[in-house]
Amino acid sequence: MAIISEVKEEGAKPSASSPPSPKPALFNASLDSSNIVGFLEKVEEEERKKREKEAKKKSTKEDEKDKQINPNLRVPNKGNDLDFERYSWTQTIQEVTVMVPVPPGTRSKFVDCQMKKSYLKVGLKGHPPVIDGYLFQVIKPDDCYWSMEDNDSIAIVLSKQNQMEWWKCLIKGEPEIDTRKVEPESSRISDLDPETRRTVEKLMFDQRQKAMGHPTSDEIQKQAMLKQFMSMNPNMDFSNAKMM
Repeated sequence: MAIISEVKEEGAKPSASSPPSPKPALFNASLDSSNIVGFLEKVEEEERKKREKEAKKKSTKEDEKDKQINPNLRVPNKGNDLDFERYSWTQTIQEVTVMVPVPPGTRSKFVDCQMKKSYLKVGLKGHPPVIDGYLFQVIKPDDCYWSMEDNDSIAIVLSKQNQMEWWKCLIKGEPEIDTRKVEPESSRISDLDPETRRTVEKLMFDQRQKAMGHPTSDEIQKQAMLKQFMSMNPNMDFSNAKMM
């Protein structure tokens, strides 16, 4: 059995006034020739922990940098949105739902709701609009609709033109949310059609992988293909092989 032991580099002894230099982190493990796979798994686990630690530090630094660049960037609430005094909005990967409170007993004939490709206006006839501005992204007007909820709220459902993007805000110029913090609920994902669900799950997986400094699903697939090719061609030299 071969043993991998700690190795300390020899160097000049520090003077009494010099601060002690930090000791490098050493990986200690016994290499059993009969259990090479187990040894490699342990090495990989140590590397994984190291990458996660570094990724966490990097993520914290990026958050601090974002706050300096855009101090108004907000963390989305449970609906992946923001609540305002006069209305609120929530979103899925496909739609945006806007709720506008109105006086109890309000009938639909008093509602003024205009939904255009990149514009939204909502309010009551004869009163200043509650929402009046350009949308964050383009919508599909023919697939959008509004209705009265319990005679005290206007519910507007907007169908996103790009159904693979999270909105940072409803109306341009409003406070924006940090879309990296968006986390769809499992129940919502299960309601999606199979193709959209696979795409959303892939986006979520890749988002988490990038945050931890790990390879994305596409990169993992390429690595698996390379490993398979290497195993099928053991006599070839892959020392200079690079993942593209």
